[in-house]
Amino acid sequence: AGSVRGGPAASSAPRRHGARPALPSGSPRSPGRAGPAAELPAMHPAAPAPPSPAGRPAGPQPARSRGAAGAALLPSMLMFGVILASSGLLLMIERGILAQVGPPPLHPPAGPSRRDGRDSVAELELEVLRDTRNRTIRALCGQRSMPRSVWELPPGQRRTVLRHLLVSDKYRFLYCYVPKVACSNWKRILKVLDGALESVDVQGKMDHKRDLVFLGDMKPEEISYRLKHYYKFIFVRNPMERLLSAYRNKFGEIKEYQQKYGVEIVRRYRKNGGNSAGDDVSFSEFLQYLLDEDVERMNEHWMPIYNLCQPCAVRYDFIGSYERLHADASHVLEHIQSPSFVRFPERQAWYKPVTAETLHYYLCNTQRRLIRELLPKYILDFSLFAYPLPNITSEFCRH
Repeated sequence: AGSVRGGPAASSAPRRHGARPALPSGSPRSPGRAGPAAELPAMHPAAPAPPSPAGRPAGPQPARSRGAAGAALLPSMLMFGVILASSGLLLMIERGILAQVGPPPLHPPAGPSRRDGRDSVAELELEVLRDTRNRTIRALCGQRSMPRSVWELPPGQRRTVLRHLLVSDKYRFLYCYVPKVACSNWKRILKVLDGALESVDVQGKMDHKRDLVFLGDMKPEEISYRLKHYYKFIFVRNPMERLLSAYRNKFGEIKEYQQKYGVEIVRRYRKNGGNSAGDDVSFSEFLQYLLDEDVERMNEHWMPIYNLCQPCAVRYDFIGSYERLHADASHVLEHIQSPSFVRFPERQAWYKPVTAETLHYYLCNTQRRLIRELLPKYILDFSLFAYPLPNITSEFCRH
């Protein structure tokens, strides 16, 4: 497969809590590819989970052994890689298009699609990828051990997802923001829709807290109502590309991250690294740090999307992707009936995108052991959202 795209009481003023986590070492937890985005059919089992009663306390449900659950889940997660490959390939073989399908255009042409040539191949591939993603999400989330609502999540996981769900009561939607997946522009749109910002083109540093409403700041009954009745969407990205984007941005440009994380990473993984200012962290050192880090205590910029947005506990109506950002964003804006003047912003001139060549360079110049050992932490992002595992074979890297 190639790239995929695939009101009650008024809320109080938003508040965000919690400092960024320290740098503890820990054992890996649950890990996470996303497909093209077009309107999706229901992604969850036909039998809906019983709704959470309003006002139900947000406390933990009966405890399960976290160690045992993690050990039991890993084989299942690896099995979804097989589901991912087999369902997509079977559908393609069934339709006789396996030999024809090439990589789809990242940005489909504006206006009506042509039904011949490359466009129809891209549409078929999009359908295959969407089908693969929906089958995999249904398979995973249909398991009895998986959470069916945010109230079934352990308190720490519930806090994480509720802090990442942004609310628009005016347009009745919830958006789970994922850092390094164009979330700053989506926050800009939310501020424009709420009247706090005049235009999406207003220049200036993005305040990621002010004038935004977070679901986690609401009462349990308000949370349950919005989760049940509002349109819910997320945007996803190739996991390795997202990690590389976070690495280049945070350790190459942001002094706060260099001092808070970079200094400690170099000290921990480099002999005689005590004099580093944290601005020279290598990609291998960053991956080793992720390998040693507890998933649930990771910084949000590299925490797996699964852990940030909990797609089994939250029934998302639409999953857009970074690869089809503008087309998918337009779909969402049309669905929520936003004003016609609100559009998804263009990429800032200073932004340095992660290209296929850049990703190839970093992956092929990194120890294969690190990448192989890191994949289980992000396997759910790969399999649920239908992204291919990174190709780090010698033959591929020679090219």
